[in-house]
Amino acid sequence: MQTPILDLPLDAIDATALPRDRLALDDAALEELKTSISLHGLRQPIEVFELAEPEGPLLYGLISGLRRLTAMRALEDMMPGRFPTIPAFLRQPQNRAEAVAAMVAENDQRADISPWERGLILVRSRNSGLFDTLDAAVAALHPFAPAMKRSRLRALAHAVEELDGLLEGPFALSQRQVLRLAAALRGGWADLIRVALEESQARTLEAQWELLQPVLAEAESTLQDPAPITSPGRPRRLLRPRVGLTIRRERTNEGYVLRFTGPEARGMMIDQVLDDIERMYAPV
Repeated sequence: MQTPILDLPLDAIDATALPRDRLALDDAALEELKTSISLHGLRQPIEVFELAEPEGPLLYGLISGLRRLTAMRALEDMMPGRFPTIPAFLRQPQNRAEAVAAMVAENDQRADISPWERGLILVRSRNSGLFDTLDAAVAALHPFAPAMKRSRLRALAHAVEELDGLLEGPFALSQRQVLRLAAALRGGWADLIRVALEESQARTLEAQWELLQPVLAEAESTLQDPAPITSPGRPRRLLRPRVGLTIRRERTNEGYVLRFTGPEARGMMIDQVLDDIERMYAPV
């Protein structure tokens, strides 16, 4: 039997009822959709479910159709009374976890969901208590994914878990970029990557990615050809000798670079470091 289409008030739908896998909506695409709806109406209904515990006017939770709902609400704000309702399929998931799985299944077919967002929904679903572990979230939200894809999804989720909030606009990262981060994080470079981002003045994703290139290059080189560790705690890649001073070691094509960051990294201190190095390596 065909699912009936309901005409629901816009203010009866809670768009935040489920953890969502979108970080941002493309402005140009949203404007195009608004123009299409204003001229021809909404061609594809959204999907909702009834809230077990409604709050005020909110009676339904959004499963899929965030962009469509956002466009309709924007049009209604611009032209009050013209778009007060939206067509919707009423779904009946057994629980919230099944509702999230339905949302992921619908969005998984779309090319505009970024790798970061795919990892984000796994982390948010676990953190919200829908699943106990990331593995459980992957299994439930991607039940038909082959083993290789599940492994990539776990890697994406691990990168999000470690670095969420440190990167500017991470949804612009390609899958290869996120997987490179994930491999380095798993390889023991998490502290160095986080410190590099936290103490950097880079304020764009491009600048942050450029900043991380030496770290990722050394991590990948080490993972591909790990040298035997001859003494505990070596090699040393991160040092915080006192409050306000961080020293990071980075390998480059020409050798190594020591980066001094923090309020204590002043010219006088660097002069003292150079004096000490000169004493250590001056000809006897």
